[in-house]
Amino acid sequence: MVPDREGKPEASPPFESYGRLFLRFLRFGSLAWGGPVAQIDMIREALVVREKWVTPGHFKRLLAIYQVLPGPEAHEMCVHFGMLARGRLGGVLAGLGFMLPGFVLMFLLSWVYLAFDLTATAFQAVFLGLQPAVIALMVRACHRIGGHCLVDGSLWTVAILAGVGEWLGVSFWITLPLAGVAYLAMARRRWLAAAVVGVVFGVAVGLFSPVVNAKWERPPANPSASVPAPLDVRETGRASAGQLFLSGLRAGSLTFGGAYTAIPFLKEDAVERGRWMTEHDFLDGVALSGVLPAPLIIFSTFVGFFGGGPWGALAITLGVFLPAFSFTLLFHRHLVAVIDHPELKHFLEGVTAAVVGLIGVTTVMLARAAIPSVASLAIALAALFVLYRWKSRFVVPAVVALAGITGALVF
Repeated sequence: MVPDREGKPEASPPFESYGRLFLRFLRFGSLAWGGPVAQIDMIREALVVREKWVTPGHFKRLLAIYQVLPGPEAHEMCVHFGMLARGRLGGVLAGLGFMLPGFVLMFLLSWVYLAFDLTATAFQAVFLGLQPAVIALMVRACHRIGGHCLVDGSLWTVAILAGVGEWLGVSFWITLPLAGVAYLAMARRRWLAAAVVGVVFGVAVGLFSPVVNAKWERPPANPSASVPAPLDVRETGRASAGQLFLSGLRAGSLTFGGAYTAIPFLKEDAVERGRWMTEHDFLDGVALSGVLPAPLIIFSTFVGFFGGGPWGALAITLGVFLPAFSFTLLFHRHLVAVIDHPELKHFLEGVTAAVVGLIGVTTVMLARAAIPSVASLAIALAALFVLYRWKSRFVVPAVVALAGITGALVF
């Protein structure tokens, strides 16, 4: 055994056949309720405390690495443990086993939702109750992620400016790199460089913000010809499997701090640009993922099903989870050194702060559609109260289920 940093011998996982290894992590995936904290604790209890695959010190270092990297941490840890047991193929089988139950269930729910047009049936009242609960989940996620990463005034500044950029419609392809560079400059106390980044951000807002540019454009001769369809109208446009794969790959590569950080990126593709689903559809997908044993990011399967049917669901799911597989299977030995690099660390901290700003603004935008009445607001506030007061791995599915029942009774 190789000693760890604390001088204790590193534990070794038992030798298992590929089939047994897959079934072990399939079981983990079937019990993966309650979000990443509950999922990680389940894995820790089984593989670290009871079976001693690795030492507690190794597990803590592993968790610290995956919390910095994009992707669902619980899934990445399963891939890592599978690789420890049986190499890269073992990592692939462990990752597939963990994600398969949630994927299959979400795939079936997506088909049922579209095939029977549930929003046009009595189930519409259930979804009207679910949507305010999703807003409560997003508020709590934004608070928890922000509490971990917004640890100084500079990071708060980056988050607020990123939120302003999102509100004005500036693409996150511009916002996120500038946020990383800006915080790197501020952390190094290079205030002139930070000021230059601020000027570049201002120029980007002027050039690329549709909100700002609309004020300077002359009105068209036929105003109705240039009015975009409202976000609550689903259009018939579809996306190719390749487009959906790239959309998922982009979201999976930018999910710093948890699956909720993928929401702004997938919403932009599906609701604002592609318009193959409405804001209400999008919220329903997030709500359904909350009651499944899976990483919350499995709602991407729902988004892909809307955009491209069964093949679209498969393509976007593959794109979302590919970074989580790749970081562990290909680069794990180099990740510690890379993450400890001070410049890269500050850059990623700035990007994460900006993503918190994006989530905050996206939550506000979605809340306008999800909370149209006093009854909806009451459901959202009640859900938020339960989320903060009840400490249980089943709190998320319980809140979603209760909100759906309340919606059926009230609406």
